[in-house]
Amino acid sequence: MTGKPARPVSVFREFLDSEASGGIVLMGAALLALVVANSPLSGAYFAALKTYVGPLNVEHWINDGLMAVFFLLVGLEIKREMLDGQLSTWPRRVLPGIAAAGGMAVPALIYVVLNLQNEQALRGWAIPTATDIAFALGVLSLLGSRVPASLKVFLTALAIIDDLGAVIIIAIFYTSGLSMPYLAGAAAVLVILMAMNRMGVLNLLPYALLGLVLWVLVLKSGVHATLAGVALALTVPLRTSPGVAHDLEHSPLHRMEHSLHKIVPFVVIPIFGFANAGVSFTGMSLSSLVEPLTLGVAAGLVIGKLVGVLGTSALAIKLGLADLPRNANWAHLTGVAFLCGIGFTMSLFIGLLAFADDPDLQKAVKLGILAGSLVAALAGSAVLMLAPRAGEELEEDER
Repeated sequence: MTGKPARPVSVFREFLDSEASGGIVLMGAALLALVVANSPLSGAYFAALKTYVGPLNVEHWINDGLMAVFFLLVGLEIKREMLDGQLSTWPRRVLPGIAAAGGMAVPALIYVVLNLQNEQALRGWAIPTATDIAFALGVLSLLGSRVPASLKVFLTALAIIDDLGAVIIIAIFYTSGLSMPYLAGAAAVLVILMAMNRMGVLNLLPYALLGLVLWVLVLKSGVHATLAGVALALTVPLRTSPGVAHDLEHSPLHRMEHSLHKIVPFVVIPIFGFANAGVSFTGMSLSSLVEPLTLGVAAGLVIGKLVGVLGTSALAIKLGLADLPRNANWAHLTGVAFLCGIGFTMSLFIGLLAFADDPDLQKAVKLGILAGSLVAALAGSAVLMLAPRAGEELEEDER
């Protein structure tokens, strides 16, 4: 008996079982950066990042070049989930979409309120709006069977929408000094990529080669170069031949996802974390944590994400627009809302864009991200560990 071919599992959903290992590697890279930045090797560490290799220094090669690969995977996941995954229908998008919107708006508002007196600091309003999917899912996975599988799906969907929001924010608010000739060249390459998609070109090599050309043109255009990764991802076909939507496991998009499956979490993100998490604590005191910028980032991640994600989710559920994730309870949702405050990778990235020419403000941002993410991770873990399982809660209600 033959049936319809099974739909391939999305890379993020497939990766859930091993997400803890990716999160642990990232945590290790961040910790190592902190140790090195506060050791006798600190001078060599910071000097190496500023060393030029060709037209860019090492830091720029990592943040503008290597991170384009991360954004390529983000773009592939957004497209994949929107067309054939957890976000493929409006009912599936409602709860994570509303939660993501609240989880971006409230942290930004808290940051702005705490930094109203500093016009320069206000440029960093978007820093606490992001959720780090590797860290958050890593913590969630470490909790094992105490966490319903539906919560992992919910957090993944929320984080993907969150990433989409971050991409839009970067494109709109952190782009300056546009070069129209280079921008026109990038647009022309995009048109060619889209034409290749429509013509049914399934070989990944032409997409990769044109993607490199697109990256160079976007880098020169004034738009942040990493957005070339997202743009390339949206042109990669999710089909095996023109007009055929099944057998997606062998589609170019799915194959490209799998080719990046290990590279991004175990190479790209740890290198980025090691290069950017290094904060020297020299001259710092506890009062540094309550500076408006640092406090705005930390409070935005911890309090803003909790209030934004949990509050909008509760409102949507009470109004009948969505349901609680299957086998989950309000304690579970509270724990996940805390975990959304782990904003490491994308928050660092936005912080570097917001204060590209001010190392002191970058240092304050990094301190706020590290402190806020740590508190959010510990609070979320504690709540989820103490939360009654859905079955236990049901038995108590019956008694």
